[in-house]
Amino acid sequence: MEVLIKKFSEVSITDVPKVGGKNASLGEMYNQLASKGVQVPDGFATTAEAFWSFLKENNLKQALIDLLKKLDRKTYSNLSEIALKARELILEGEFSEKFSREIIKTYRDLGKSDELEVAVRSSATAEDLPQASFAGQHDTFLNIHGDEALLKAVKKCFSSLYTDRAIKYREDQGFKHEEVALSVGVQKMVRSDKGCSGVGFTLEPESGFKDIIHLSGVWGLGENIVQGTINPDEFYVFKPTLEQGKNAIVQKKLGHKEKMMVYAESDGHSSTVNIDTDLKKQDIFVLSDVEVLKLATWALAIEKHYEKPMDIEWAKDGISNELFITQARPETVHYSKKTSTHIEYNLTGKSEVLASGNAIGTQIATGTARLLDSPREAGKLKKGDILITDTTSPDWDPLLKRVAGVVTNRGGRTSHAAIVARELGVPAVVGCNFATQNIDDGTEITISCSQGKTGYVYKGILEYEETAVDFSSVKQPETEVKFILSDPENAYQLSFYPNNGIGLLRMEFIITHIVKVHPMALVRFDELEDKRARKIITELTEQYTKKEDYFIEQLAEGIATMAAAFYPKEVILRMSDFKTNEYANLIGGSQFEPKEENPMLGFRGASRYYNDLYKAGFELECDAVKKVREEMGLTNVKVMVPFCRTVEEGKKVVEIMAENGLVQNENGLEIYMMVEIPSNVILLEEFAQVFNGFSIGSNDLTQLSLGIDRDSELIASLFDENNKAPKSMIAQAIEKANKVGKKIGLCGQAPSDFPHFASFLVKAGINSISFNPDALLQGIENINKAEAKNVGSVS
Repeated sequence: MEVLIKKFSEVSITDVPKVGGKNASLGEMYNQLASKGVQVPDGFATTAEAFWSFLKENNLKQALIDLLKKLDRKTYSNLSEIALKARELILEGEFSEKFSREIIKTYRDLGKSDELEVAVRSSATAEDLPQASFAGQHDTFLNIHGDEALLKAVKKCFSSLYTDRAIKYREDQGFKHEEVALSVGVQKMVRSDKGCSGVGFTLEPESGFKDIIHLSGVWGLGENIVQGTINPDEFYVFKPTLEQGKNAIVQKKLGHKEKMMVYAESDGHSSTVNIDTDLKKQDIFVLSDVEVLKLATWALAIEKHYEKPMDIEWAKDGISNELFITQARPETVHYSKKTSTHIEYNLTGKSEVLASGNAIGTQIATGTARLLDSPREAGKLKKGDILITDTTSPDWDPLLKRVAGVVTNRGGRTSHAAIVARELGVPAVVGCNFATQNIDDGTEITISCSQGKTGYVYKGILEYEETAVDFSSVKQPETEVKFILSDPENAYQLSFYPNNGIGLLRMEFIITHIVKVHPMALVRFDELEDKRARKIITELTEQYTKKEDYFIEQLAEGIATMAAAFYPKEVILRMSDFKTNEYANLIGGSQFEPKEENPMLGFRGASRYYNDLYKAGFELECDAVKKVREEMGLTNVKVMVPFCRTVEEGKKVVEIMAENGLVQNENGLEIYMMVEIPSNVILLEEFAQVFNGFSIGSNDLTQLSLGIDRDSELIASLFDENNKAPKSMIAQAIEKANKVGKKIGLCGQAPSDFPHFASFLVKAGINSISFNPDALLQGIENINKAEAKNVGSVS
């Protein structure tokens, strides 16, 4: 018996050959995940059988085959012409009375009326290729209502099997056009035009880090995300602590969202218009934290059900305020890459920065900048050029396969340009704002996505290095190998390296580059005299009830990103260690910092934490750490006290931390101390009664052992970690720590630069050595050699 329509309640994932991947997935979720709380709008799907019957009844199958034979398969110069004729053939066809009747009946049953608003979506399928993905190749029509409008939308979906991009996609993939059918999904409309919508990945989309759920959203319809019309809000949720019921949002980024797409209705047909977003809505997140966590929980349930990373679409109805999942498909870019080989890109040249935006991928590319306004200018683009444009849509797909890289004015990490760039393995810098104004057509440029989440476009062809590293061949030594890190942007990518966590996480970078404001300028804002600083701080803290909350949240997110990337490995966070001259450079900082002749030996480290000049600022640091550990659940974060001069000072700091909610040994909180002053070595056994462990700061210990100000250029040549004096101090510290059973590590460059220094540390009995990222692999090699030989001298 001919089956022309299947209700979602009758559809499962096994029905891909009948209703396509999109509709099969919707039916599967509708039936299997409702018990997990996942809400999917109800609907129905026309079948592949219905499509074949339509072609047969209108004598279209052979006509389409004959038409496609005329396609220029070398240059595709007549692609648009052929595609248009194919669509016209289908649109001129007539539905059978039976098919039309069944569509109308099922539609009216769905809404109990003939005026239900529905989304009409294409879902292509191939009988003998049930796993083929045709995502993004065909058309969707939103806010359709009424019998006649629905029938027209279904036929338009049929015809979209022959859009330019769909034909080119099948040609590239080797699919026979006559073997691919089109199923149409008709689904209750979610009024996101009055609410918000977006997309999500159940992994971090740039690195493929599997424990992050990445959500992005805009006001109104989600097409603005896909088209890259605006920069969306972004949310990063950490799966392990989400499952523990914690507030697992480790990072939020507020997008500009200057436009929102809404419906412009006409006789039941859908058309859309982009309107200016209300200024107040631009400055608030599209989702509350509760809603982010709900969506993330659903995304995780979907991933577990399908047993693979997923790419989802979501929408919030602005009338009912309900959230829905409107689509889910397997994520293919990272899931298909199961290799332990990593290519490192390192830019060695320097030049003027022409533009910057969101980095997509981690590569570097060079080439000729080619500015295009639309795909119709394809003739200007040569293979290997770098495309510079305002934004891209699926119509650009045939062109994007020629390029070495992509740069757009608009768009976020989930825009069309970003998604396609990942799939093609080419670097892209999206959301640059003024790229088309700052980059001249025909000039040579370099685009770099190797410097974290921010991508850069440089003037000229710059030199860069590529290094292939097979992590599976790297042997982990017995001595723990950890990172010295400061920048959260690189955390997820670096987590794939062989490591035992982070031995030194510098808080200063997060404060300088993300927070930017001196904490006391927030605490005592009413006393701030600098008018310019007051204006900047007012703008930065506009979304916060208390200005101090800005510092706490921004610092917490930076720390949490690092902690999530390396979870459950230990992440040792050094509390702030700015010198007074460095603190003064923060926004509003000069008013709250004393002027010192030698800041290196002055008011720094532990001495600040209990002093009235900074005590309230340290309280904010503690609040941020407490938020990370307790609210977000990242208890792998340990804290470390820098430049602690006396045992009594150490006790004071531990006490003030407890007063601020960081109680030593409670909930696994360990408090470490930097060993960087001779007094730390001499009295280490007494310090061991206060702290849980130690990390040797070889730079400060060397300067204070040799009496060298390492900021002084005049005597910089005398600074040497290999000198007997600092090495003797290091050896003593290790010996004493081992004697009292406390962990001790070292943070510094020497073990990677000098194999004999690694041997010295291993022989002395060091527990861990921390390296900067560019020195980690060499450091591992040096430690392995040292352990194999088990030689070295402590003298």
